[in-house]
Amino acid sequence: MKSKKLFGAFALIAIGIILGAVLVSGFGWIRPGFAGINLGAKNPPVNLNVDANSFSQAFIEVADKVTPSIVQISVVSKNENDPHKDFFFFPFRDFEMPKEQQGSGSGIIMSEDGYILTNNHVVENATQITVQLFDKRKFDGKVIGTDPLTDLAVIKINSSGLPLAYLGDSDKLKVGQWVMAIGNPLSLASTVTAGIISALNRGQLNLIKDSYGVENFIQTDAAINPGNSGGALVDLSGAVIGVNTAIATRSGTYIGYGFAIPINLAKSVAKDLIANGKISRGYIGVQIREVDAALAKSLGLDKPTGVIVEGLVDDGAAKQADVKRGDIILEIDGIQVDKPNQLQSYVASKSAGYKVKLLLWRDGKKVEKTVTLKPKNEQEEVATARNEEKESKEDNSGGTVKFDNIGLTVKNMTSREREQYKIENGVMISSVEAFGKAQTQGLGTGLVITKADKKEISNVNELKSIIDRKKGQAVLIEVVDRQGTSRFVGIEIPE
Repeated sequence: MKSKKLFGAFALIAIGIILGAVLVSGFGWIRPGFAGINLGAKNPPVNLNVDANSFSQAFIEVADKVTPSIVQISVVSKNENDPHKDFFFFPFRDFEMPKEQQGSGSGIIMSEDGYILTNNHVVENATQITVQLFDKRKFDGKVIGTDPLTDLAVIKINSSGLPLAYLGDSDKLKVGQWVMAIGNPLSLASTVTAGIISALNRGQLNLIKDSYGVENFIQTDAAINPGNSGGALVDLSGAVIGVNTAIATRSGTYIGYGFAIPINLAKSVAKDLIANGKISRGYIGVQIREVDAALAKSLGLDKPTGVIVEGLVDDGAAKQADVKRGDIILEIDGIQVDKPNQLQSYVASKSAGYKVKLLLWRDGKKVEKTVTLKPKNEQEEVATARNEEKESKEDNSGGTVKFDNIGLTVKNMTSREREQYKIENGVMISSVEAFGKAQTQGLGTGLVITKADKKEISNVNELKSIIDRKKGQAVLIEVVDRQGTSRFVGIEIPE
């Protein structure tokens, strides 16, 4: 009996020792020291080859070399957004919006003695400018000149021996090319992001509220945020190829792509501002629009290309060089033009007196014209369609014609209606079918068709005759709105 009790005691002791060892070692007999714990796989899943290492090294070197040439700009400016300034009866005038506000942006050092390129909107209305360098030194900044039409500006600090950015050639950029954005977004100094060029010659963003504004942006998916404005967009050689300017956003911050001003335009503007403190820009003096497929077909072009001249400035450079309304500008100085902002951007880099060569498409032929750019006349107006005064044909008032194949109905005009539109001839569009060819080309009720196939239209029967002849082709028409603005429209006529 006693031996059984001893055996049981030894058995319990043995079991206790075993369980203790298991608990301590995690089902092993010995718990290893911390230094002996191995986590994760023994080797990386991919052996980074020489090319991949070189690619990564390119980003590292660009960030290292270029970042010192990018500055942070802090601005105190006049606050022009007081919502109460026009409400003189507002009872709490002592609590209205502050007279000044703070903002920040970035800049690119262009000269060793302190000329810095940035955006106009960064320093606009500035009463105080502070520039902080990469090495944390701070200087007071002075505005040398601004150009609101390109949203560019040059400021100056009193220093020497500054690290310079290398300004590249934006005309050689390609979609898909790797780029880096360097600046000071969201008050975070010296931030670098990377992406690709996702589009070139991007316009119609309506960032510049002026009919002469130049919008011809590089689009990139490198993250750009508030504070990046005025900073550098650089390629993998470290060359600055754009000035970061804007973002497309619904939230106020980055959601996928930003926009930069091409450096070639920025260099031209900067040189003018440094030399003169202002821009002595030359102008062609035209109102232009992109050529779409139907318009191209109606003009005998084999594909949509160029921009159509819809208006000419009286006594402007183009008019003096015998450029005509309805001409298609195919090239300027040998450079193909497919969008209005491409032409605007190129001309914006030239001064008054500079001669440009235009290749035009006129009446089915290519024509060359040399245009000497002129300075802008602040009083000038673009001449829109104004038919020369002449006797009008019988208007057959009350007559209407419906063109089912293009979704358009027109009616003859009364003498009073022609007087209201200040025209001598034409037929009025009385209705347009939804999603029809006419609506697709931007035609709407109330517009007046003054010409079709380059022939003046006085009544609906004349228009019908031309459209009937153009079945299976495209017809060029000219329309005028109530404000007297005219434009050309191409419409394909089904069989």
